[in-house]
Amino acid sequence: MSVRSLKCRECGREYDMQFRYICDECFGPLDVSYDIPTLSPDVFANREQTYWRYSELLPIQDKSNIVSIGAGMTPLIRAERLGEKLGLRNLYIKNDSVNPTFSFKDRPAGVAISKARELGLKAVGCASTGNLASATAAHAAKANLPCYIFAPSDIEMAKIVQALSYGGNFMAVKGTYDDANTIAAQIGDRRRIGVVNINMRSYYVEGSKTLAFEVAEQLDWQMPDHLIIPVGSGAMLNAICKGFEELEAASLIDDASRMRPHAAQPHGCAPVVDAFHGTGIINPVYKPDTIAKSLAIGDPGDGRYVLKRLKQYGGSAGECTNDEILDGLILLAKTEGIFTEPAGGVAVAVLHKMVKDGRISPDETTICYITGNGLKATDTVMSVLPKPQVRHPDVTEIAAAIK
Repeated sequence: MSVRSLKCRECGREYDMQFRYICDECFGPLDVSYDIPTLSPDVFANREQTYWRYSELLPIQDKSNIVSIGAGMTPLIRAERLGEKLGLRNLYIKNDSVNPTFSFKDRPAGVAISKARELGLKAVGCASTGNLASATAAHAAKANLPCYIFAPSDIEMAKIVQALSYGGNFMAVKGTYDDANTIAAQIGDRRRIGVVNINMRSYYVEGSKTLAFEVAEQLDWQMPDHLIIPVGSGAMLNAICKGFEELEAASLIDDASRMRPHAAQPHGCAPVVDAFHGTGIINPVYKPDTIAKSLAIGDPGDGRYVLKRLKQYGGSAGECTNDEILDGLILLAKTEGIFTEPAGGVAVAVLHKMVKDGRISPDETTICYITGNGLKATDTVMSVLPKPQVRHPDVTEIAAAIK
């Protein structure tokens, strides 16, 4: 088994694999570290088509504890029509909107709940802007564990319905995501509940790095040049970078340093973008104001580590308005047949701006991460779509309306 320890991201102190997430010495976050074996691409040839195919680089020590609902190995689509519109010849969409609960959150939720089972925890939960609520509740149902969801009361109704259908206990908090996060942290510690993105965070973030593993394998183990990544807490961007680094350590790819990660955030909640273009210090946004509810995290837990990654790899950060978000998601739908929630519109809109600014060359290989499904935010999207016109059941009348 390649799992070695939990290692402090700040001071480097190591701990056994246990139910902890903060360093006793410096209070820094703990990451899972591995004794990474040399791997051949042939190893993966006949494995299951889920992210658990990369078990050597995931933190579950006994495979009988794995809780899987079939997530991962989502399509990497050569986006020819969208690329033509934007002026890119090698654009790919990593479409995580087709996971079992319709977002990338199935990855970190599945790893965290598998580890909760391995640690013998009796209940799980999460703080969420919506997508994680559904993913956590679904995996908890599969694991037969009670699930507690702490979320702002104004999240999209579709996401509430989805989480409730899996049996999640919904704690709607009158306030922001950060308010819900604070409550979840306190209750998780008091009741020994495995809150996947708080006290299970060290294991949780490991799921997101499989977005790097799959992209590399789907590109025949070649490194992309640019990664456009929507940023809320920042955990996904940091994890994707870690994933490519581990692939290099395993001799599966040649040079992780060639990638350029780019953080995409919505105007109205863009603390990472503001810090990147300003003082380098994350200043919390206390009242997020954006249609991209899944990215409305005003005090991003991994924000400063995103800034470190952008500096390390020569990446950038950009934001977009609500109108640009809607334009982006509709452009993706009309060119590639992919219907995304506003977070995906953020990624497309920021990508569009980068191309116009000349920061991505036409022949560079670019990955745009689409992280959630548009069916979760139909009320928002309907505001800019034409309303269906009701017509009489008359062939002549309807034929006249067809151009």
